[in-house]
This record gives sequence, C-alpha cells and structure tokens, in this order.
Amino acid sequence: MTLRTLDTLGSLEGKRVIVRCDLNVPLRDGVITDDGRVRASLPTLNALINAGARVVVCSHLGRPDGAPDPQYSLEPVAQRLSELLGAPVAFARDTVGESAQDAVASLEDGGVVVIENLRFNAGETAKDDATRAAFAAELASLGDVLVSDGFGVVHRKQASVYELAELLPSAAGLLIETELDVLDRLTEKPERPYAVVLGGSKVSDKLGVISHLLPRVDRILVGGGMLFTFLKAQGHDVASSLLEEDQVETVRGYIAEAAERGVEFVLPTDVVVAAAFSADAAHETVSADAIESTAFGASGIGLDIGPETAARFAEVIRGSKTVFWNGPMGVFEFPAFAAGTKTVAQALTEVDGLSVVGGGDSAAAVRQLGFTDDQFGHISTGGGASLEFLEGKKLPGLEVLGWA
Repeated sequence: MTLRTLDTLGSLEGKRVIVRCDLNVPLRDGVITDDGRVRASLPTLNALINAGARVVVCSHLGRPDGAPDPQYSLEPVAQRLSELLGAPVAFARDTVGESAQDAVASLEDGGVVVIENLRFNAGETAKDDATRAAFAAELASLGDVLVSDGFGVVHRKQASVYELAELLPSAAGLLIETELDVLDRLTEKPERPYAVVLGGSKVSDKLGVISHLLPRVDRILVGGGMLFTFLKAQGHDVASSLLEEDQVETVRGYIAEAAERGVEFVLPTDVVVAAAFSADAAHETVSADAIESTAFGASGIGLDIGPETAARFAEVIRGSKTVFWNGPMGVFEFPAFAAGTKTVAQALTEVDGLSVVGGGDSAAAVRQLGFTDDQFGHISTGGGASLEFLEGKKLPGLEVLGWA
C-alpha cells in the first residue's frame, strides 16, 4: 500500500476540498508569534486554489476543553493566511454550524474559508469511536474531498484526521509528502556519518527513538534536561537538576548496547549550573562530573550544556552527512541559557548533507534565536509525529491514507 497523493484525486475544479492543516501556532495577546506552520501549509493550499477547488481549511489550536474559547480562536490565523496567500480568506465563526455552512456555500472556485477551531467540538478528540465518527460526519457535510496535510497530528486518532478520511475520498497534501520523504531518508538509507541530537526535558520522551535508531546511527548527542539522567547513569551527582530516577537503569542499558554496536553516545563534559530556574539566576560553568561543586551546592540546577560541550557537539554535527535534531540543549527561552542551543543550531546550518530540525521546541528555538527556515535542510512541522515515526510506530492519520 502506498500513500494516496493529490494526483490520485482527479480534477478538483469546483469541488469543496476540506484541508486538514496543522495551524496550531503560538499566540500572544491574539498575535501569532511564529507563523511557521501557516507558511508550511501554503504549497498545498496554492495548488488547490490553482486547481479551482473551493478550499475549506480546518485545524485545531491549543487545548480548549471541547467548547468555544475566544483565546483559541483561529481568526488571527485566517488573517495571517490571507496576507500570505495575497487573497481574501473568509472566516467561519463556528466549525460545523450555520456560519460554516453559509461560508462554504458562498465559496467560489479558488476561494478559501477557514472554519473555527476543531477542538471547540468535543467530538474531535473524543475517546470513543462513535462520538468521533458523529463529528466527522458533520464535517464531511462541508466537503466533497479531504486533503490531509496536518503532519503534526497524523499520530493522533482524531475525527478530522482519521474518521473523516474514511468518509470522503482522501489524499495527503504536499506537506505530508515532504515530511515523509525526509523521514524516509532518515530511516532507510541515510548518508553517513549519521548523527542524532536529542535534547528537551525528559529522557522518557526519547526512549523509543533511541531504541529504534541505535542500529541505524553512528552517534547520539545528548543535551537538554535529559542529559542529567545520562550523567546519573554514569555515576555522577546532578544536584537539583531535572532527573528521571526511574529511567537510570534503562539509560545504562542503552549506553551498554551502544558500546556493543559501535555507536558513540556523545555526552556533555561541562554544564551551566544555576542557583534557580530563572532568567537572571546566578550561574557557573562546571565539569559535568562535578555539578555539586558550584557555589550552589546540592541546590544547583543545570540549565544548559557548557561551551566545551557545545563546541564538541558542533564539531560532530558539521562532520556528519545526516543530522536529526529534536529538543533544545538548554532553557533557550532565557538568554543566559541559550548558548548551547544556538551553537547546535548554527552547526546544523553548516552541514554538508541533510540537516533536519525535528519540530516542536527545536523549531521554536531556531526561529526565536534568529535563524530562518531556509538555513536548514528541513524543519519538521510535527515534533511528536516525527518522533513516533522514528520509533517505528504506525501513525493512524497516515495508515488511513494508504501508508503502510
């Protein structure tokens, strides 16, 4: 079975095409602070507009509790989409109600409407199949065809992702095609040397990826909050740094397996330790095996990899032909603890090969630190989906489109 793509749908002129995007962008006081996911939706939307389709865009935003909540409205997204498309984009103030029905009925060929946040309806994320199916049937009344292009949600069995694709002729959009092409290059025949850079807060979030990639990679670089569980597994004290004590033995097992396979875990040799989790906290850089030796003693908190580690990571990254990075190296939101993440990001821009930023916090970090998307080989729009793909899991939103 192969993925159904846009060309399998035939002529779309005059057809109502529901496009399930992932427009879950960060907002501050109603203003989009990172429009990366909106921009990522443009190739598919432009292709449909040019084909004369009547485009009905749907997405979730945030985590409203199955009911309308103004702070999670998609109206700012519709406005930004209109700016990026250079054309009017209508906005329906409900998802499947009168406003949505009227807006879709008013569409002309090549027109676009954004309907309100899917998660304002409890059926979108309901646990039971029947409730999701009922909501999917309401959505299906708005369209003739579904184009699924929200890569960030294909690992979720949700009404607009799964059940809707069973009700309408459906295919993947160009964004999902691109994401899968990149992930295929990471898992099937990657160019070597192949390095994976893992950060973020919890090692438990990355165990599946480590397990699945150990037979496939040459080096795994570990930073972020998860590094302290690795240091603890090596027998080092980590003061009050983030630690998953229940994962220490698991990590020891991975370190041993890596050694057997000839895979190198590149672990920090120095760490930036702070007096508190705060942007202006006093901090020191110390050896990774002496974290409690700072002035803060056992109360110190590691908040970034140190400069020696960052330089080593950068050297390994630049010397690789394939690099996948998921998770910041430190608390990049605080300028004093952003250096490690910035150094790693810079090194990825200098890779002579494929460099992939694995979505989520990593994507937010590179943009916040001043990098542009075109400096990297690929920035994924789906951190969780990317990780589950790399773990070898089946993703329901892809399986329903014929991917196997």
